[in-house]
Amino acid sequence: MPSWLPLLLGFLTAVGPVSTDMYLPAFPAIEAELGTSRGSVEITLASWFVGLAVGQLVQGTLADRLGRRLPLIAGTALYALASVGCALAPDMAALAAWRCIAAFGGAASAVIPRAMVRDLADGLAAARLMSKLMLVMGAAPILAPTLGGLLLGAGGWRMIFWASAIYGALSCLLAWRLLPETLPPARRVRRSMVKLLYDFSEIGRERGFITHALMGAAAMFSVFAFISGAPAVYIEYFGVPAGRFGLLFAVSAAGFIAASQFNPTLLRRLGLRRVPAYALRTSGIAVLVLLATALTGFGGLMGVFVPAAIALACTGLVFPNAAVGALSRHAGRAGSASALLGTLQFTGAAIGSALVGAFADGTPWPMALLMLLGTAAAVMAEMLRPRQRPPGEA
Repeated sequence: MPSWLPLLLGFLTAVGPVSTDMYLPAFPAIEAELGTSRGSVEITLASWFVGLAVGQLVQGTLADRLGRRLPLIAGTALYALASVGCALAPDMAALAAWRCIAAFGGAASAVIPRAMVRDLADGLAAARLMSKLMLVMGAAPILAPTLGGLLLGAGGWRMIFWASAIYGALSCLLAWRLLPETLPPARRVRRSMVKLLYDFSEIGRERGFITHALMGAAAMFSVFAFISGAPAVYIEYFGVPAGRFGLLFAVSAAGFIAASQFNPTLLRRLGLRRVPAYALRTSGIAVLVLLATALTGFGGLMGVFVPAAIALACTGLVFPNAAVGALSRHAGRAGSASALLGTLQFTGAAIGSALVGAFADGTPWPMALLMLLGTAAAVMAEMLRPRQRPPGEA
């Protein structure tokens, strides 16, 4: 495997963070220009995750049938074109629709690199490779809000989507020119729709898959309750300038990256079972503190920022291990399993984003309460995981 391949896969996978985090500082500006009410812009984030959820089922199936390269090239091209539509959107409904289409194409970048990791490795080796992807992918949440704030100041919120279109075009070019095919024709599967639905049903009934997938989905619910709620909480409630918001978000994302890079070391010492268990319990404590400070106002901005950053960092130890645990027993249909995993996770993200918008009242407590609900659900899913070790665990 080329040493640069994890970097390329991480760059492609970063389409999700780029597409969500870069326009977060623009939420108030979008609502103001399009003349909509507070919290209405969250529908564009929810529509993004709906597109991802549906798109991953389709893209994962195509990746098992046609190989990895072709669906990834086509998906990134569609993402780039739909991002142009976002930049030209005349109203909130059009923006939400184009975001959904962009997500459908961008789903290829979310699901196929995970399947490629499973093509190349399993167990601890896959966890180490997944952590390398997290290193590159994790740079996006650090840079994207700051870049979004700069673009917002330079050319308005539409400039952010022009930048997304350029990112999509570059991803398409890199996939076309550099990406190797990891699924040879002999291993590709051609299933009828009935067989495909049966496969999804069979994968979803396997306890190791569904518990790890729900653990990741609930954690994703919590993370995107924070991501969707943070702009209103930091910029409007606490009066943080858009540029400084990007810095605060970058610090939180840096904790996520640091945790994901420490993951292989912890796995060698503690194993795939205990690392996410400890991380989720630590996150639960942090979110309880966050809810208390949100309700009482104790500590002001730092009283919200610090526990939220700790909770976000803990997910850096949850997502890679949830993916490895879910896919470990499904090497023969890694694309379909990865698609179902991603669909569950981004359905959680869509619900979390939509609920923050629905309950938004200008204070931090709806965000904090939803983060707590998501973390509690993730802990329950973690406790239901099968006891046997996944293949390849030391």
